[in-house]
Amino acid sequence: MLNTHDILETIDMIDNENLDVRTVTMGISLLDCIDSDADKACDKIYDKICRYASNLVKTGEDISKEYGIPIIHKRISVTPIAMVAGACPGVNPVRYAKALDRAAKEVGVNFIGGYSALVHKGFGPGDYALIESIPEALSETELVCSSVNIGTTKAGINMDAVAKMGKVVRETAELTADRDCIGAAKLVVFCNAPEDNPFMAGAFHGVGEPDCVINVGVSGPGVVRAALHKCPDGDLTEVADIIKKTAFKITRMGQLVALEASRRLCVPFGIVDLSLAPTPAVGDSVAHILEEMGLERCGAHGTTACLALLNDAVKKGGIMASSHVGGLSGAFIPITEDAGMIDAARCGALSITKLEAMTAVCSVGLDMIAIPGDTPAEVISAIIADEAAIGMVNLKTTAVRLIPAIGKKVGDELNFGGLLGSGPVMELNSYSPAKLIARGGRIPAPMQSLKN
Repeated sequence: MLNTHDILETIDMIDNENLDVRTVTMGISLLDCIDSDADKACDKIYDKICRYASNLVKTGEDISKEYGIPIIHKRISVTPIAMVAGACPGVNPVRYAKALDRAAKEVGVNFIGGYSALVHKGFGPGDYALIESIPEALSETELVCSSVNIGTTKAGINMDAVAKMGKVVRETAELTADRDCIGAAKLVVFCNAPEDNPFMAGAFHGVGEPDCVINVGVSGPGVVRAALHKCPDGDLTEVADIIKKTAFKITRMGQLVALEASRRLCVPFGIVDLSLAPTPAVGDSVAHILEEMGLERCGAHGTTACLALLNDAVKKGGIMASSHVGGLSGAFIPITEDAGMIDAARCGALSITKLEAMTAVCSVGLDMIAIPGDTPAEVISAIIADEAAIGMVNLKTTAVRLIPAIGKKVGDELNFGGLLGSGPVMELNSYSPAKLIARGGRIPAPMQSLKN
């Protein structure tokens, strides 16, 4: 039974501790839109998205008003467009991106994801063309997000794709240099990409998913930090317990929103992603949780251990709160989207090498990191390869979202505004991995891939 204390506690979380639903994401299958005529395919895509998602934004706003729960973003994810584009060889896939952008603007969502390719074992008919087109597509659209999966634990790492993606990331930044290289902020390179991820830029609708589905991603770092602040002297067992209890409450709210959105839209409920996803707002930072545990600054020795505890406790607490859990789940560490991470990077407490170690124990990977504008494509590819190796060996999802800050050097700032935030350009190791990247081929799958 709910009591007055629970109700007041929830109100306080929303009003003072940045508790919110990060996103309600509608996944839409485009497999029935495949056509050998690209114009017909684009028309089908536009019509289907508009038909299914016409009430998505209004429903999100209605739920937010009725329950008093902030819902920050409404988004759409679609079938990887490389699968659709494969039916039209020789056609520039950018026209599909423009159809997605038009549909997203028509229904009023914040982002649409799925301009994607899955090439962890090799390139299909539409894959290479789509990857080649990513820079143009992201520079000529506003709301489209793109992702490429280049490795899995079962398949190993496609190093030809890794080499290509280093060039694509750099070219995407160059084509949007006049907008603080925002194109690269909408592009993520995955290893072990999940098919039900509600978070951009890596969201796409997997082939094993229903025709349409509702997924929800929650956010609540500020709530966790506030809870820990009330226990300054407890041991780490107590800290883990507090995080678990708090994560349960956060995820339960996400479950409520997901079920209600599913009912109102007459669309199946998919998953709740029980993540702690930060925002640039003060008091909504994963880094500040780690500092509340006892670190002077995020990035100090001990950061990886604190993050491992946090990630585990979030999952243990959230798992009981939702009937279906999926996506990425855990604690996110996107630099420009986290006020504490931004501060730590600015003062030099947080480096790329420390971040890489942290990615071994948390959700996703090297996320929203600004790097010097003159960084060679081979270095970007090598960073992708390192992250993919961590994901492949540890049976987890890892990803890279780097922003080469064209015309800027270490210490300069990039500013995207909104949810994408801002942050300093971070220093990279200057030694070249060019020969390694030029080898190509595949890094074989690790032994654990043979579990069957």
